[in-house]
Amino acid sequence: MAAFLAFALGLPLSGCGLQPLYSGGASSSVAQGLAAIDVPAIPGRDGWLVRNALQDRLGAAGDVGGYRYRLDVRLDDALEALGVLNDDTISRELRILRSRYQLVDLSTGEILLDATAGSDAGIDVVSSEYATIAAEQRALENLAQEVASRMVTRVALTLRERERAVSQ
Repeated sequence: MAAFLAFALGLPLSGCGLQPLYSGGASSSVAQGLAAIDVPAIPGRDGWLVRNALQDRLGAAGDVGGYRYRLDVRLDDALEALGVLNDDTISRELRILRSRYQLVDLSTGEILLDATAGSDAGIDVVSSEYATIAAEQRALENLAQEVASRMVTRVALTLRERERAVSQ
């Protein structure tokens, strides 16, 4: 009975047009396209963190033997005071990491994608300066991972759409 119920509930979804992004695993055209993206150095500690996160996600299919694309990234990292107490001390901060990025086809110089990604994190400011600095750094590390993940998803969608357009 349970198998029939699962089949009956899954039947309407089969015609919805959803497809796995990485269908075919590491040998799929999207994974191969992601592995063929060069990410030049990005200035600053935030740039180092984002670039490493991007390289981890883009290189999942392994070395494809050359780059076909370049991902140019510019970052804006800001720390803003949110909560201010009566004695003018800050009780809460907001760390904001924004990225503007372009995916460039190296053979033609064409910009395939020009987009932004960003995320933010709230930080409690405590009496220990060390703890506050550690929280700010940890927030930056988490934001770099989040922003890189959003960028790779958007780039993967762009590569998939480009593959579909070429194959039609």
